[in-house]
Amino acid sequence: MNVKRFFGTVLTVLGIVGLIYTGYELINKSAAYTTLGVIGVLGLIFFFAGIGLVKNTKDEA
Repeated sequence: MNVKRFFGTVLTVLGIVGLIYTGYELINKSAAYTTLGVIGVLGLIFFFAGIGLVKNTKDEA
């Protein structure tokens, strides 16, 4: 497996986890909105960076 593709998969999974955590805490009315904002933005960045890596990496045998 290509290292870039593996790293992209890891970034995508971390982004999804961050977004799910942010959504869960927002639904539960957590008081730490600044922290949730940072986690949400980082989750979005990780998610889209991982998707970009997986999408743009060519398969080489």
